Parts: sequence; structure tokens; C-alpha cells
Amino acid sequence: MDVIFTPELTICGIEELPAQRERNVTHVLSLLDPELPEIETFATYGQHHRTTLRFHDIIVAAPDRVMPRPDHVEAILKFGSDFQAQQNAQASSHLLVHCHMGVSRSTAAMLTLMAQANPDEAAESLFTRLVTIRPQAWPNSQMIGFADEQLGRKGELTAALGRHYGRQIRKQPQYGEWMKTLGRHAELQMAILD
Repeated sequence: MDVIFTPELTICGIEELPAQRERNVTHVLSLLDPELPEIETFATYGQHHRTTLRFHDIIVAAPDRVMPRPDHVEAILKFGSDFQAQQNAQASSHLLVHCHMGVSRSTAAMLTLMAQANPDEAAESLFTRLVTIRPQAWPNSQMIGFADEQLGRKGELTAALGRHYGRQIRKQPQYGEWMKTLGRHAELQMAILD
């Protein structure tokens, strides 16, 4: 009987990238600030496919900052389609998604990719799996909103995101203050704290 491989999924921040080099990463999605220089760590990785998107981790327009836009999420979904097309049931693959801290852009992108690959999986289940991969996940609400629309989820991902935010604040109350400091008040208002 053949062993069927499912992709390994990893989310991390830039400082954690060196620790991933021995983990046979086959695909990388990098979500970086536009002004950040190229990350040299990837030269130490084995052969892999990499896509880089550059925008800031913000949810409100600000001078000299690049907001997440629908075309960024389209590019994430294109990356996901290409990744799925390259899968071989008899070969292992390892998808690494990273941003600066591995908390917001990268978790939003991974949730988007998981929702794309599993169109019939409930949003709550996707968020449960996301937290298993990255416990500190606080997905960027702009990105999730665009993904919700582009994947035809009819608000399901956004509604589940509000419940996710509520759970994260209950588990780690410091997230509330952190998000206020970052100007993410709208996300705090989305949080369902029941």
C-alpha cells in the first residue's frame, strides 16, 4: 500500500527562518514590508519554490504604507493553486508561510490557503487547525475579508475570525493592549467575547 503524503504546514517570523532550513521546505510564501531588504537566509535552504509579496501589516490606510489589497490575496490564491497543482501524493512537501513576526499576515495567508484547499471545511475547523499550527495567530482582518469574498465564503471566514479574536483575547489578554497600540481597534471591535 502506498503512503499518501499530505503537505506539512509551517508559519513563522523572520527570526525563526534559520531554524527552518533543515526541515525540507519545498514552498515558501514570504509576506514582507515593502522597504525590507531581501532575506538572505533563503540562500541556505535547499531547492524550493518561493513567492514574495510586499505590503504592510495594517488594516487602516496610512501615509507611506501599503495596505493589503484584493490583488495581494489573489496572488496568495494563485500561489495556492500552483502549490496544489505541484503536489504528488507519493512525495512529501512542506509549505512555509512567513511574515515579520508570524502573527498576522502569515496566519491570514495560511488560513486563506487552507480554505482554498478545503472548500467544504467549516471556517471554525480551519481556525482550529490554524491555531494548532501557530498558537499566537491573529490574522489580518483585511486579508481575511478579501479571502472570504474571493473564495465565495459569504462572510463565514470573517464571522469565524471574530470568534477567533475573542478566544485569543481570553487566552492572552495582552493581545487587547497590543492591538490597541498597533491601531487595530476595528479588530478588537470584531472580537466576540462570550
